[in-house]
Amino acid sequence: MTDFNRKVEETAERLEKETAEFIKYLNDEVVPAVRQHSTKALRIAADKLTHMADYMEKHAASSK
Repeated sequence: MTDFNRKVEETAERLEKETAEFIKYLNDEVVPAVRQHSTKALRIAADKLTHMADYMEKHAASSK
């Protein structure tokens, strides 16, 4: 049973280490990438909305 307990402890330690590394990777790599792409998507959407508003104003003025 001692061998089993040792293996469980080793596995637990490795899981803790791997989990910490995974969380660091998420925080250092994934989160900034998601934020960057989200910001870019918002800027594109804002640009498209501006064009749509311009189009609507132009056509509303011509229909009067």
